[in-house]
This record gives sequence, structure tokens and C-alpha cells, in this order.
Amino acid sequence: MLDYKLPRNLPSAEELSDSDETPVDNELQELIPGLLKAILLMLWSERMDWFFGIDMGIYSHPDKPPIVPDGFLSLGVERFYDEELRPSYVLWDENVVPILALEVVSQTYRKEYSAKKDEYASLGVLYYVIYSSRRRRKPRLEVHKLVNGEYVLQQGNPVWMPEIGLGIGCERGIYAGVPREWLYWYDQNSKRYPTPQEQVKIAEQQAQAEAQRAERLAAKLRELNIDPESI
Repeated sequence: MLDYKLPRNLPSAEELSDSDETPVDNELQELIPGLLKAILLMLWSERMDWFFGIDMGIYSHPDKPPIVPDGFLSLGVERFYDEELRPSYVLWDENVVPILALEVVSQTYRKEYSAKKDEYASLGVLYYVIYSSRRRRKPRLEVHKLVNGEYVLQQGNPVWMPEIGLGIGCERGIYAGVPREWLYWYDQNSKRYPTPQEQVKIAEQQAQAEAQRAERLAAKLRELNIDPESI
């Protein structure tokens, strides 16, 4: 439950900026959270109780600037209100703190390991995920869990998050035509969920296998002097 000392007349999401209007300096800051959202849209297509925001401002107070993760996930909220969708994420309207925040470190360091980490902890974001492809001596992916008000680094790749029902990890793959390391969602057995493009290929392969099976069956029937079309 949110406990903020807020003024009485609060602005709506429509009256607040949707982001901090700072342009991304690395395309990965859009593509990585975009892939995670695309997988969720397919994986949770029947669920309407979640929201994944990309480069969207999270407001905790009307007189303070928003914090803007590269991506964040909230559970127990409406996926969308109407066809205009959310312009921003306002805590006094949503009444739900995001359960996960993602920062993709780019060439311009934006205090992902210090100030932003403290901000997410103060908001009560349960999981704080940081990804930096430029790290060499430390893990490129860090998943921190909020324990007694402090973030604790979780071990492993992927990391299972029981409160979400998903794991998150990184491995090489192809997305948007780019072969590189990407972030993905995983099940409890560390099996990676497919991307939309991979799911299309799986469906095509299944359809092809079914067509081949049907053709073999038709050939057997013809050997028995049975017209497959008559069945």
C-alpha cells in the first residue's frame, strides 16, 4: 500500500510528461526492453493485469521530477485504460509500485549503480535489473532484490523471480536482425521463452510437419486403393 504525503489536488497522468525527454544515446536502450515487452505480449496475451513501460516517467510526487527507467513491469494493474493508452505512470493513480525496473547502461553513465539504485529502493521496487554490455570483469547482467530496504545481488543466469513467475537472463540470439547478447524471460526450469519471430518459425515448422504427416497418410490410403478425398 502506498503511503505518500501528497497535496489534495493532484495532476492526472495526462497533465504530466511521459518521460524526462532525454534522448537515448544507444539504440539498445529501446531494443532490449522492447524485446522483453514483445515476449510478454505473446506470453501473457490473455492476462490484462500487467503493464510494461518503456522510457516512461514514474511519478511519486507531483512536485518532483519522475524517475524514468529504460523499462519497468507492474503487476495487478490494468494493461490499458482506453485507446489513448498511458502517457505516464502515476503512483497516486495506479496505487501499485512497479515490481521490476530495468536500466540499460550506455556510453553515458547515468548513475545506474548509485543514485538510481537508491531511488528505486526508496520507491520499493522489488527487483532492480542493470545490464551493461561493456562490462568485462564484472557480470554484464545484475539482478538486485530488495531485502529489508536494501538491494541484494542475486546469483545465477537466469535469475528466477517467484513473485513475478518469470526468470530473467541474458544469452546470445538474434533480434531485429542483430546477432548479439539479449535479455530474455525464462521459466522456472531456466528454459527460455521464444521471441515472437521464433514463435512464428515454430508455428510454421509445426504446420509443415502436420502437412507432411497428412501426405504420408494419404499415400498409405492410396496404396490400399482408398481415395483420401472420400474420407
